[in-house]
Amino acid sequence: EQIFKNALTGLPIGGGKGGSDFDPKGKSDDEVMRFCQSLTTELYRHLGEYTDVPAGDIGVGAREIGYMFGQYKRITNRYESGAFTGKGLGWGGSRARTEATGYGTVFFTEEMLKAQGDNMDGKTVVVSGSGNVAIYAIEKAHELGATVVACSDSSGFIVDKKGIDLLTLKQIKEVERRRISSYL
Repeated sequence: EQIFKNALTGLPIGGGKGGSDFDPKGKSDDEVMRFCQSLTTELYRHLGEYTDVPAGDIGVGAREIGYMFGQYKRITNRYESGAFTGKGLGWGGSRARTEATGYGTVFFTEEMLKAQGDNMDGKTVVVSGSGNVAIYAIEKAHELGATVVACSDSSGFIVDKKGIDLLTLKQIKEVERRRISSYL
């Protein structure tokens, strides 16, 4: 699927995936940074805007991509803004990238409902996950009048029949970097 999404950009990037078995849960920012820098040190010869372009995914956001991009720049002594996707705006990242997939999921759902003569307004919704995609899907669903009553992470799930409080969820997941069970 990634190769098809990338083909739409017109950029010379394919659809490969890479990863590691490093689990950032419970690790300090310094430990995460050192891991990202070490990984980049091992892989930098195979990375670049015309070679292989790492991107964020589950557990890898702008912070981790920023650590990797910084190490890549240090090692190569080059600033290639196209060498990594998912960077913050200050490092050549794209506006609305963080929100795009979550919003797109809800826009797609809204269009499917419209085809059936319906819409999101008044719907009760459950969202799988509580990372970037899920948070922005919840945000857009709220904007379109839906009530999101449940979401999850790898440690479990929460249910709030009154609707998930998005500010509380963002505080827990983005600022405190804690598990979803902290919501209750």
